[in-house]
Amino acid sequence: MKYEIKNRRIWFKGEILNVNDAKINILSPTSQFGLNVFEGIPCYWNEEEKQLYAFRLDEHYERLMHSARLIQINNKYDKEELKKAFIDIVRANEYCENISVRQTLFVEGFGSWGSEDFVDMFIAPIPRGNTSAEYNKKGLNVCVTSWRRISESNLSPRIKCGANYINSRVGQREALRNGYDTCIFLSEIGKVAEGPGSCLFIIKNKVIITPKLTDSVLESITRDTIIQIAKLKGYEVIERTIDRTELYICDEAFLCGSAMEITPVLSVDKYIVGTGNKGEITKELHMTYLDIVKGKMKNFKKWLTPIY
Repeated sequence: MKYEIKNRRIWFKGEILNVNDAKINILSPTSQFGLNVFEGIPCYWNEEEKQLYAFRLDEHYERLMHSARLIQINNKYDKEELKKAFIDIVRANEYCENISVRQTLFVEGFGSWGSEDFVDMFIAPIPRGNTSAEYNKKGLNVCVTSWRRISESNLSPRIKCGANYINSRVGQREALRNGYDTCIFLSEIGKVAEGPGSCLFIIKNKVIITPKLTDSVLESITRDTIIQIAKLKGYEVIERTIDRTELYICDEAFLCGSAMEITPVLSVDKYIVGTGNKGEITKELHMTYLDIVKGKMKNFKKWLTPIY
């Protein structure tokens, strides 16, 4: 890493700048209303190859473009421009460690919450150890929050936008106030949805179960990765609606996401999950995931974009 965190370089409106020099109009729609869409893209360092790999970059950009389309802002960047800017800024910081990269399309200018222009972009990488606390824990004690997850009928969880994360915030703040690490949301009809910025899996009798994409969850790239890994290893994977009480009697559970990776749930509403430790299947899936993202499994190299 060439620069300390507080002076790291970011890509901002076509330039590479010190993070402290990047300025946004305080009255812009992104500042006032959270009118932006973004991706959190993980990159992993392979020490043997001296290479940094971005994980499933194309899929992240497809989702970013879908988010921009659904929230109806005029994205001026194509996929190759997104990728070039991403690689340029990571290289500028000379990262040789695991990082998370926030790539955001935002609406500038003096518009309102209804604006579709003027869209620009920033890209801000950061070492993974400096991300949020819940993303760096070895296990999580969680609660089912009293707040419900957003849905297609109000604000689609399919759109990965800044404003959507206020829903995650209220659940997370409630969990922290009550002494938990994080929370699990139920959908508007009372079925299990996901965590704040993370998808949920439970394991019962060696069957891996996760809510359907129509159960108020994000179309998660990590979720899809885990499903593919589990099937490759011969596990039965079921996507179905999950009842709250199933959380209390499952053998294993974990939350997952680009920032969280695969983090075991140790308890839900003070019901101990399994043995109260990281389960064997969760551990197996996590180890395989890490091998894939670090470029140690040749069959999955297609998911990796080398930075250097």
